[in-house]
Amino acid sequence: SHINAMTQSNAVPASSISTHTWQPITLGEHGLLEPGRLRWLRAVAWAIPLFFLVAVTAGAITRFLGSFWPITNEPMQFVAGLVGALASLGIYALAVRLAEKRTASEIALRPMLPQLGLGLLIGAAMFSAVMGIMAMFGFYDIQALGPASAWSPLRKAIQAGVVEELMMRAVLLRLMWRAFGPCAAFAVSWAVFGFSHLGNTNATVFAAICIALEAGLMLGAFYALTGRIWVSVGAHMAWNFTQGYVFGAAVSGTALGPAIARSTPNAGLPQWLTGGAFGPEASLPGVLVCLAVGLTVVWVAWRRGKFARQ
Repeated sequence: SHINAMTQSNAVPASSISTHTWQPITLGEHGLLEPGRLRWLRAVAWAIPLFFLVAVTAGAITRFLGSFWPITNEPMQFVAGLVGALASLGIYALAVRLAEKRTASEIALRPMLPQLGLGLLIGAAMFSAVMGIMAMFGFYDIQALGPASAWSPLRKAIQAGVVEELMMRAVLLRLMWRAFGPCAAFAVSWAVFGFSHLGNTNATVFAAICIALEAGLMLGAFYALTGRIWVSVGAHMAWNFTQGYVFGAAVSGTALGPAIARSTPNAGLPQWLTGGAFGPEASLPGVLVCLAVGLTVVWVAWRRGKFARQ
């Protein structure tokens, strides 16, 4: 199958997270992206349908399967969302195979578990650090609520992590890099990722800029360093889940659902300090923590020659 084929040229010990499992970003050299006239234009033109193909596949399959059960059946809705996310990986692998004449090494399965696990640890630690700063300086009130169902928050975190990282990193960042080089690719993916959140509840331009600086830089840097999306996926998933379920804070302007705690900004403080109704992602501590991690990863990737144009 096409999904199995992704792993054939990327076999590494599944128990290892050492740097030998990392690779330069594979930008694409064949099919639509073969060297020649107007390759930059072909890369841009290919990015558009591939971007929407991933999104539409995940959304359509999730809605179709979810329609067989009531929305209150959280375990089955979780299964529907998981299948939708996996389908987006499959359709991406198939599209890359057909159009670019290669296996999609950026989503190779053999290194998935160790790299995903590393990303989960990083994402959870980063958001916990943000909330620790918030609590220490009295920016947020954090109240424990007790046990709560995790099915819905976990489903949303997995879908956001897998589908958005495919769209923003594997498609947009990679193909803009193919077309214009790494600096332009990061700028475009930052802008699209940040300002795509303007349609969210309680969104502001400042919040969109924060999202671009935080996730756009950090998650793109993980992809540049490892050559695969799994660390980015794990960090994205864990950040959202820790934010919405563990701390019960607003996630990009909306509540993620059931939570074991409830975190609310204290009254009288400026929104740029706490994030206000949009949540901690639009706060100064959130920006500083993510920039510190993102810039560090960018520096490591640069020192290792990961930004050399291919």
